[in-house]
Amino acid sequence: MSNRSPGEGTVVQRKDGRWQASLMLDGKRRTVYGSTRKEAAQKLSQLKEQARGGTLPDPGKRTVSDLLDQYLEAVRPNLKVGTWEHYKLIADTYIRPALGKLRLSKLAPDRIQRLYRPLQELGHNRTAQLVHFVLGQACGLAVRWHWLPENPCDRVLRPQYHARRRDVWSSEDLASFLAGTEGHWLQPLWLLLLSTGCRLGEALALTWDDVKDGAVSVTKTGQYVRGQWSIGEPKTNAGARTVSLPPAGAAALRRQRAQQSQWRLRAGTDWERSDLVFTGETGRPLHRATVAHALRRVCDALGLPAVTPHGLRHLHASLLLSQGLAVPLVSQRLGHAHPGITMSVYAHTIGRGDEQAAATIGSLLQRTR
Repeated sequence: MSNRSPGEGTVVQRKDGRWQASLMLDGKRRTVYGSTRKEAAQKLSQLKEQARGGTLPDPGKRTVSDLLDQYLEAVRPNLKVGTWEHYKLIADTYIRPALGKLRLSKLAPDRIQRLYRPLQELGHNRTAQLVHFVLGQACGLAVRWHWLPENPCDRVLRPQYHARRRDVWSSEDLASFLAGTEGHWLQPLWLLLLSTGCRLGEALALTWDDVKDGAVSVTKTGQYVRGQWSIGEPKTNAGARTVSLPPAGAAALRRQRAQQSQWRLRAGTDWERSDLVFTGETGRPLHRATVAHALRRVCDALGLPAVTPHGLRHLHASLLLSQGLAVPLVSQRLGHAHPGITMSVYAHTIGRGDEQAAATIGSLLQRTR
């Protein structure tokens, strides 16, 4: 550890908007990050103080918490905000409390296996699997950086998680849902999910400019992040697409426009300027949880198998496939990232196939009303 007085260092803004502060010590660059210039500068000052006092961490004394910090910084530019927040939550809630102070050199497979056990005993197998994923990714990065000789997560039993089978509504269930939700303020949104197969975030981000010529243009996704409405790119490259509307979907959007116009008049100056298709009564973007909770309450009231907003998308695909529609057409309509070999074989049929998909789902929805 050097006792030389550290230099001034540099503070610069990165392309992803974050701030990076760097300092050369003993011929090696030390780097810290912050969401603002002030935060990065403060961390740089702390780094200088540690250097002057000879308290900089020895590379051989790196801890699991140090690794998690570096891992989260490294992957942040490549992840959606919501995904990064979820990884950080997993790290802070489950990994740091149990292993954070442990030196990397002491991170053995048996310690990791014990980390999963309490979650598995409570039946939280999906969470245990996510913990394994985040820690495994971090350790993999440590191997690439030569912080670890091998990835200890490769030598543990991976937590098993089997997704519960989704209940797919029958045509009678669908008819009950459509009749039972008539007049509900969220029915236009639910019908759009049913008739297009859009993801909830894609539907919530739609603007009225995205609705034209009997179709919706899906180019973005929306959600609240730390209480702030955030617009991002679709989940996959294939997620950017134009989806033809069946008559039931088009009618749902007309009802939504009329409903929103009434809300706007009622709210007056309290209306939040927004061109979003789906909003609350004052023009605010909708929370995913609001949509999901209302849907569950409706299902309970109607005696229907519980379904999530994503379940409506799943039902859309199931109805189309049950009618014999080609898998590549359904894959394109849903915006799936990997349609596979079938997509390449049937690519020449996609041209008018989306209109066929709209006609099929429209006929099914009309038949149940």
